[in-house]
Amino acid sequence: MEINPNIAEIASLLGETSRATMLASMMDGRFHTASELAYMAAIKPQTASFHLAKLVDGKLVKVEKQGRHRYFRLAGEDIAQLLESFLAMSPPPEVRSLKQSSQMKVLQDARTCYDHLAGKLGVQLTESLLNAGYLELDQKQFVITAEGVQFFTDFGLDLDELKKMRRSFSHACLDWSERRYHLGGALGHGLLTHFLNLEWITRVPSIRAIKVTEKGRAGFKEVFNMDIT
Repeated sequence: MEINPNIAEIASLLGETSRATMLASMMDGRFHTASELAYMAAIKPQTASFHLAKLVDGKLVKVEKQGRHRYFRLAGEDIAQLLESFLAMSPPPEVRSLKQSSQMKVLQDARTCYDHLAGKLGVQLTESLLNAGYLELDQKQFVITAEGVQFFTDFGLDLDELKKMRRSFSHACLDWSERRYHLGGALGHGLLTHFLNLEWITRVPSIRAIKVTEKGRAGFKEVFNMDIT
């Protein structure tokens, strides 16, 4: 007897290349138009709309309307975690151009996973926090130590406000390129937002990559003892 055969429906949604590409593009946690997602998936806008309707019906994607425009994003952090897990198990894509190779390199170095840091930078940051004793790994959750509470507060994070968010607080997210954990949840989101406000990092247009600024290199070295190359 099959306990939940509906898993096949989700698998079928993920099993189509254009849909998978659009889902991966939405892992930056932001809203996108159908035209933007069509361009990322190299398909016609009408085809993108067809696929997006299926993803919305399957509750993998949500849509918001602003006037005549419709904007799409992942339905939640749990969907991003699911996709990240699939990416970690998937074989690397075949590199067919210098542009693709360059994009893969910057994504592996630093990117967003929904709304927190991932890639080499995200894993390096997480390991820095663990080594400093500010975080401890318990199963698949990171726990803030007493020293960590003081550190994050001094660094400018409002932990009480982050804990009020209706989501996991500090889960361990398996990084698909590094094959190690990076910090997710509300705490990971708080750090990403703070780094952007401090101008330590900037977003790379069109792809979900992150670039560390010169100010950021100095800041990561001073505060987290991280050498960013």
